[in-house]
Amino acid sequence: MLASAGLTERRRVPALLIALVGLTGVAGGAIAAVSGFGIGSLLTPVLAVELGTKVAVALVSIPHLAATAVRLWMLRRSVDLGVLRTFGLASAAGGLAGALLHAFVSSPLLSVALGLLLVLSGLVAFLDAGERLALRGPWAVAEGVLSGVFGGLAGNQGGIRSAALVHYRLDRRAFVATATASGVIVDLARVPVYMVTSGPELAERWSLVAFMIGAVLVGTVAGAPLLRRIPEGTFRRLVALLIVGLGLGLIAGLAG
Repeated sequence: MLASAGLTERRRVPALLIALVGLTGVAGGAIAAVSGFGIGSLLTPVLAVELGTKVAVALVSIPHLAATAVRLWMLRRSVDLGVLRTFGLASAAGGLAGALLHAFVSSPLLSVALGLLLVLSGLVAFLDAGERLALRGPWAVAEGVLSGVFGGLAGNQGGIRSAALVHYRLDRRAFVATATASGVIVDLARVPVYMVTSGPELAERWSLVAFMIGAVLVGTVAGAPLLRRIPEGTFRRLVALLIVGLGLGLIAGLAG
């Protein structure tokens, strides 16, 4: 049914994948509405199985930008502008560098990088180690650059960004809002590069991109009231285990 709704490109995306992308997009948008990250973590591996990580990163960047921009609008009054001016701009510089590297790095290497990053992000969240891993002073800004590089290169920077932002001891709402604003800055730096380097792939699958935008926006709007019913500690650990599982699955798929 979804395929007949205009989701047919010159390279047909399997109907089962389209359905999985829709469900994952809603889930990713909902998770990100509460945690500040999750869309790239969930959607990129799903698409990478069929399309390769390099194409998946470029495709997911557009719905990621759309959902993150909407989430930023919802939380705009809670952004810590002082943190954003330092960490956010450093993330943007890293995002631009990562997106430029993305054009020259092979898909298997991108998949390994993404898989390892997912595992690291999940373990940090599960062990509640973010505060212990957060670095101080200029090193925290360096983590911003590193998170942006991974955002541009592998499509996921949420875990490293969260570990860095713990240093600033923001309250939960300000933490999510500032992480979201930093994510928007990274996306604004990397998406134009993808449009130049992966333009044909994006144009070829425009309807899939539009479908993902709709899915993540539904999750973004509906996510906060639904997910607040889950105890915070339980929710964090469930999401962490899911991210670790996705990372291990992606790495195992390359080894198989």
